[in-house]
Amino acid sequence: MTENNPTPSSTAIQLRLGTRQSPLAMAQAEEARRRLCAAHGWEEGAVELVPVVASGDKIQDRALAEIGGKALWTRELDIWLDEGRIDAAVHSMKDVETIRPPRLVIAAILPRADRRDVLVGASSIAAIPHGAKIGTSAPRRAAQMLNLRPDCEVVLFRGNVATRLAKLAAGEADVTLLAAAGLERLGETDTGAALDLDEFLSAPAQGAIGLECRADDTRTLKLLSAIDHETSHTEILTERALLSALEGSCHSPIAASAVKNIDGRVNLRAVIFSPDGSDRVAGEVAFAASLSDPVGPVADFAADLLKRAKPATRAVFGQMQ
Repeated sequence: MTENNPTPSSTAIQLRLGTRQSPLAMAQAEEARRRLCAAHGWEEGAVELVPVVASGDKIQDRALAEIGGKALWTRELDIWLDEGRIDAAVHSMKDVETIRPPRLVIAAILPRADRRDVLVGASSIAAIPHGAKIGTSAPRRAAQMLNLRPDCEVVLFRGNVATRLAKLAAGEADVTLLAAAGLERLGETDTGAALDLDEFLSAPAQGAIGLECRADDTRTLKLLSAIDHETSHTEILTERALLSALEGSCHSPIAASAVKNIDGRVNLRAVIFSPDGSDRVAGEVAFAASLSDPVGPVADFAADLLKRAKPATRAVFGQMQ
């Protein structure tokens, strides 16, 4: 690869993108490639997709928090970045651990897609049958559902979208929850009912695709900057800053959504729960957007949420991943 050839031939690879090889991850990598080629005037072959089997994809019978947390989605890609086998990694940002190695940097966030959850198996939360089994492995989804429907039972559901839909069809659960953005990227737009954010708040960084590279790779940083969506980037950094301030881990049920307004201010809503959903603490704050220091404005907000929480909720925070 050479920086002196900004418009390569169809066979000249300008960038290698690492990605998990699940269907959704590949769809996200394809979107990143399309945007890069459009931004730089490249043919599709200029960006090579390099798939990897992540540790998190290999173990499907236990909750993520029990087997190593979100690092299981990024470990192999981190190694490949360090070894120079790829130039950048494509991530679903809600699956990226809060603290990343200083040698790596999130260089671009693509325009954020639908951040809502989709309920599959019932037309609404109220329509879920009494005592139904809710299939999910996400502490946020489990706690939030139990808060709204304490009569229901949560059962472990892991795997890609197709696997979870198959488990649902096999009767392993009565309903499940999936990310609207993921379903849209897979062409599954008629699957389930999207839940209003006022009723069921999404996970931090849900719906966002990020590209990460080595911090000292100035060439790749420059290439990726061409597809960075500043508004989405600000929202994602704000939500991740809240995770950092709360010291949230894969055990921490937290829902959060930041929206950057046209006046440059950010509105941040968040809810934290106890694992069984019995304790719910909600809040909202607005402040001037800042990509350089997103942590400062949310630190007091995080402290207030924890101060108002019961011991069972505070117990699952303070374990930074």
